[in-house]
Amino acid sequence: MTAQPVQDLTAADSRRGFVLALAAYFLWGLLPFFMKAVAHLPLAEVIAHRIVWSVPIAAAVLVWLGRTADFKAALRSPRMLSMAALTAVLITINWSIYVWAIAVGRTVETALGYYINPLVSVVVGAVVLGERLSRLQMAAVAIAAVAVVVLTVEGGKLPWVSLALAFSFAAYGFFRKTLPIGPSQGFLLEVLLLSIPCVFYIAFLFATGQSHIFTGSWRDTLLLMCCGPVTAVPLLLFAFGAKLLRLSTIGIMQYIAPTIVFLIAVFIFHEPFDVIDGLAFGLIWTALALYSWSMFSGRAQVAVAR
Repeated sequence: MTAQPVQDLTAADSRRGFVLALAAYFLWGLLPFFMKAVAHLPLAEVIAHRIVWSVPIAAAVLVWLGRTADFKAALRSPRMLSMAALTAVLITINWSIYVWAIAVGRTVETALGYYINPLVSVVVGAVVLGERLSRLQMAAVAIAAVAVVVLTVEGGKLPWVSLALAFSFAAYGFFRKTLPIGPSQGFLLEVLLLSIPCVFYIAFLFATGQSHIFTGSWRDTLLLMCCGPVTAVPLLLFAFGAKLLRLSTIGIMQYIAPTIVFLIAVFIFHEPFDVIDGLAFGLIWTALALYSWSMFSGRAQVAVAR
């Protein structure tokens, strides 16, 4: 399955891409329910099983796509392996913070982190790659910064969970773009590298009687085995959907998951959300509206130029 140029995409391609991406974002939005279900289990064990059980799924998809040759070539490249190791570490940091935050009742902060993420990516592009920001984008970043200041002053400390999630995922996205292989091959390479220490860790848990899979309750065993599909399926759905959609469409759709997470946190998990939090989120939503408008206006200007 190869990426098609945007101009060659048919209406059917776009609809299929939209459905796939929507399914991915919807599953990501519902992920807090699963993370709450495993909150009683040790964080390291959850992350280890999340990685290990993703390997067979990612491998099966790669075989089905017939792209194993690319993957074998990547395994023979020390540079590719070192780059994949870096992205693997970054996404593990992101996953760990996310799982921990939901377990301790800080789901609202995770939603804020993924709202901030696209704006952080814009800043990374400007600082690291020298990309020029439009006035709307600069205004969006400034408003988001004000929201962070508001939360810092109100809480007496930086909203580090949100910032850590935003920056770690922005860094992952930046370095992941430098990995010259497809998304499915890259994902398998990342989880395969991570699975090596994870397998040893799981074996250690078995040997010391601390494992919660196959030795604990059937519910814990099932939950840990489901860590793989819960991780891999939405990532792969997104990878396939993104190939069939315009970047601007993906840019707008990326707000679906944090919005669902936010609603779950406030109305189902009943996490604290006061007036100051409302003000901060209002500023972030305003910033995202400006950022989204800048994407659409830029696209319109390109179309006119053509």
